[in-house]
Amino acid sequence: MKLCGLTGGVGMGKSTAADFLSRRGARVVDTDELAHQLVRPGQSALAEIQNAFGPGLLAPDGTLKREQLAGVVFADTAARQKLEAILHPRIRAAWQAQVAQWRRENVPLAVVVIPLLFETGAENLFEKIVCAACTPAAQRERLHARGWPDGEIARRSAAQLPVADKITRAHFVLWTEGRLETLARQIDIVWGRI
Repeated sequence: MKLCGLTGGVGMGKSTAADFLSRRGARVVDTDELAHQLVRPGQSALAEIQNAFGPGLLAPDGTLKREQLAGVVFADTAARQKLEAILHPRIRAAWQAQVAQWRRENVPLAVVVIPLLFETGAENLFEKIVCAACTPAAQRERLHARGWPDGEIARRSAAQLPVADKITRAHFVLWTEGRLETLARQIDIVWGRI
């Protein structure tokens, strides 16, 4: 099985690229989705987050107030590192378990979507790394469409390695601006080379 990592900046098209790869037959696991699962009520990560950041981050139904937590951790590097220490090992264990299952099933190609792939030192775990990228203007436009103000965009972007560095370190780059057909053609080229 070939194992590829897919990374890129926030709002730069990782999910769209992953969807195209999935349609072509790759098995895809998204670490953002794993993170959401790990903080559901009853999960040990949620209890640890509550202990670390206080009970005020839980809604009356026991779910995590994600936006409130994001406001805390993206305004304070130490708080972000504390959250990452809780979540990142669990996220890595979860995607590695999924990859191990796919290996047992003889899946030909698996893709792990990891926004912080280089930041977490995961690059040596993959045969190939693909970076989804766009201009900062396109990124802002996409994140504004999600309702993010400029300050939030700046805080989230500052918490990640600059996309130019990710591009330099990746084996392949998908430029996600323009029409979806253009991205699909890029995916076909990368698919052929992987």
